[in-house]
Formats: sequence, structure tokens, C-alpha cells
Amino acid sequence: MPLTDTKIRNLKPKPKPYKVADFYGLYVFVRTSGSRSWRFKYRIDDVEKLLVIGDYPAITLAEARQARDLARSDLAKGRDPSEVKKTKALLEGQAKAQTFDSVAARNVEKITTEGRAQATLVKYEWILGMISPVIGRKPMAEITAPMVLKCLRNVEDKGNYQTARRMRYTIGSIFRFAVATGIAQHDPTFALKGALIQHCLTSAPMEQFSLIA
Repeated sequence: MPLTDTKIRNLKPKPKPYKVADFYGLYVFVRTSGSRSWRFKYRIDDVEKLLVIGDYPAITLAEARQARDLARSDLAKGRDPSEVKKTKALLEGQAKAQTFDSVAARNVEKITTEGRAQATLVKYEWILGMISPVIGRKPMAEITAPMVLKCLRNVEDKGNYQTARRMRYTIGSIFRFAVATGIAQHDPTFALKGALIQHCLTSAPMEQFSLIA
């Protein structure tokens, strides 16, 4: 019979680990400690394999069944669910390693190699120094428009309107670089156009910063 949450919660530890089946290859594995985990048994290329989905109750019965169904879909397409999981974990790990600071450093190297003026590079590094404490350690993929706006508001609230605008432009330049190199999918600063206070600005400073785009 299919498992239920009540049945899973009532599973007791035994002297040896054991498993209780759900259906379509999914089962809950009960350790001697009493902890339980979801596993999916399948065959591919005539070889029996096992996909460890995760622990219960962190992963619910419904979520485990959904994971099993996705694995069955992969199998139907000729893909090994275990390899799909490894690839996904690898890509997620790489994405988390691509923080704003690390991508900004790569962009600084790029524009330095391109021969940008020292004064421009100094201003760029100065702006990055104010951005870094807020979003520098965050993975690019996790940075949202509200996060960026909060960073900009910290400066704008002190009356530094032009600096806030330069920060927005600099963050945008980092994201455009990230999009061009396949690190990010979009630039969150695009959604912030018009969000900052316009206050007695001249075009010259922004034109100078446009060299960094």
C-alpha cells in the first residue's frame, strides 16, 4: 500500500536498517537511529541504481514523490537521474561561487587590460568599495532588484544622490559583464530606472562612468 505521513511518522527503528516501499521504486529507508530518508531504486542500461532524494521530514512525502516522478521522466528520456542530480549540484555550486565581488574583480581586470585611465579605475574601485559590504559576498544569481535598491538607499539617504546613481550604474556594468560571460541571466538594475532621486546632476560625471560599461 502507498505510504502516508502517519505511517512514516510511526516507523520505529530496528536492530538493522530497513526500507518501506511507496510505489514506482520510491521507498523510505529507516536507519537504526530512527532517522528516515527517501530513496528511489531504478534500472538504466540493465544496471540497478539508487537515487538518494533526501531526509524525511525535511522532504515531505509529496516532495519525494515529485522527485521520483522527475527521475522517472529523466529515465524516459534516456538520462540517468543520479548523473542529472550530480550535474545540477555542480552547476549550483559554481553559481554560488560566482559572487558579486569575484565577478567585479574579473571586470576590473578586463577594463585594466583595456587601458582605461587610472583616474577612472580609482573611481571605479572606490564605488565598488561601498557596494561590497552590502552585496559583495552574495552569489550573482541571488541578487535581486530590492537588494540593490537597499544598497543604493544607504547612500541616497545620506544625501549622496550622485554617488547613488554612480553605484547603480556600476552594479549594472558588473551585471552586464556577467550576462555577457554567461554568469548571470539578467541585470536587476534595469528594474530600478527612475527609482533614485534626481538631484541637480550634470551629465559629465555619468559620461565619464559610461566608459566602464
